[in-house]
Amino acid sequence: MLDILYADDAIIAVNKPAGLAVHRSKMVGNADEFLIDLLRDQVGGTVYLAHRLDRATSGVLLIARSTEVASALGEQFMGRDVHKQYLTVVRGWPDPEEGVVDYPLPGSRDTGPRRDARTRFQRLATVEVPIELGRYPQQRYALVLAEPETGRFRQIRKHMAHLHHPVIGDCQHGRSDHNRLYKQYFSCHRMLLHAWRLSFRHPVSGEPMRIEAPLDPAFAGVMARFGWSMPA
Repeated sequence: MLDILYADDAIIAVNKPAGLAVHRSKMVGNADEFLIDLLRDQVGGTVYLAHRLDRATSGVLLIARSTEVASALGEQFMGRDVHKQYLTVVRGWPDPEEGVVDYPLPGSRDTGPRRDARTRFQRLATVEVPIELGRYPQQRYALVLAEPETGRFRQIRKHMAHLHHPVIGDCQHGRSDHNRLYKQYFSCHRMLLHAWRLSFRHPVSGEPMRIEAPLDPAFAGVMARFGWSMPA
């Protein structure tokens, strides 16, 4: 059963599990289950995606119950009226502690044209673990709040890699040695990127909405191991 965070006659918000593909696409390849199909069976009736999350990413995913509502939500996303906040664990300690990555990105094809892409980030917490890797006797990691102002393909993952602070568990843009370290020492086998909070206007009533998704045990376990707490 999917974890439903909010539901009414117009919208549904679910806490998407890491590793579950949202829908069928060429990018996903072979998959046994898709979130949109599971949700349709769970709630009954037709449902429509208002936006998307990468397969490896967890967190708030917004679903519409009609094409009209999906279109209204789509206008909010396209108009950059939706405030998206992600939590992620990255290699190293970003310095400065907060800033904006303003770096154009291509679409799903790296050879495609680049479009403007902006991500605000804030370093929330740091840790230094006494595990030798490469030429360093200790490894540094940070908890980062990322707020994408645009919605490009794998934007946060690519922007953090551009800063040389890749997301832990990112197989495409990250560091395989650090990914293995998390599997071996922290029993964490997922990418540590979570769509934590989504703020928008209700597409029917116009009321302000803010939906938060709790962390799964793997991500929460890393937070507890490092003595990190959730932001306010």
